[in-house]
Amino acid sequence: MQHESSEHRRGLIYAFLAYATWGLFPIYFRLVGSVGPIEVLSHRVVWSCVFILIFLCARREFRAFVETMRDGRILAALTTSGILIALNWLVYIWAVLHNHIVAASLAYFLNPLVNVLIGVVLLGERLRVVQWCAIGLAAAGVVVLGAGAPQTLGISLFLALTFAIYGLVRKLTPVSPLTGLGIETLALLPPALTGLAWTAGHGGLGFGQDVGVSALLVGGGLITSVPLIMFAVAARLLPMVTLGLIQYVTPTMLFLCGVLLYGEHLSTAQWASFALIWTGLVIFAGHTLRAGRSAPAGVAAVEDRGKA
Repeated sequence: MQHESSEHRRGLIYAFLAYATWGLFPIYFRLVGSVGPIEVLSHRVVWSCVFILIFLCARREFRAFVETMRDGRILAALTTSGILIALNWLVYIWAVLHNHIVAASLAYFLNPLVNVLIGVVLLGERLRVVQWCAIGLAAAGVVVLGAGAPQTLGISLFLALTFAIYGLVRKLTPVSPLTGLGIETLALLPPALTGLAWTAGHGGLGFGQDVGVSALLVGGGLITSVPLIMFAVAARLLPMVTLGLIQYVTPTMLFLCGVLLYGEHLSTAQWASFALIWTGLVIFAGHTLRAGRSAPAGVAAVEDRGKA
């Protein structure tokens, strides 16, 4: 029992650290705001690739990594997920640099509900009435936002959909988190190098012009890889209900960064949209929490054994 409590506590620490780090990313991207989104993303891929390969060797998973790359289906799936997350990151970076952090936060508030909807449409999962009500409120929030602030709706929907589909592809791909992340990143290395070459020929690279900015671009590979690894550890130690509730730390911090730190103004339509979506999330989270607590002990035991 004491061991389980210690593992649970460790999982909570890793989960909060991962989600809090993601929530602080706008500050990092603003610090490299003099560099264009394509170059920022390209450096993120290049240096992430370096750090992940080091992690794989340190954990003695490099051989499994190479063997997994020989599987054509897995390679195709992870290349697809890599493209999805790269597009997600590119739009996210652009949004942060163009004062649309609140729109990005809305995307990640929407993401859990989009995941549920994808489960219904593509995986044949069934929802209860309470869950349909939560999704209905979120949909109403999207409609309100589209009518009153259409200029940011596209950002929110694109980020929410690309990240949800990315999660679906990763869920259906049988590979360890670190190996999967490594293959994704390696698949993105050629376009990342191409992006750096293109940037160098169209105005010049920001890298190398300033020591501080250059260091941040290199460090970006590490600070974007470490949260993913911490998340992977947390996912093995915590029930999905707990992990699902902690994930709201990230969009909450994004929202606070946008409004309090960078002074983004919310229109009436945006406030109304957030109110509807937040209400839907409260209903959804409350229902999920109650369902998790009422799960039979036998089911919980099976889940715990599966994580061991």
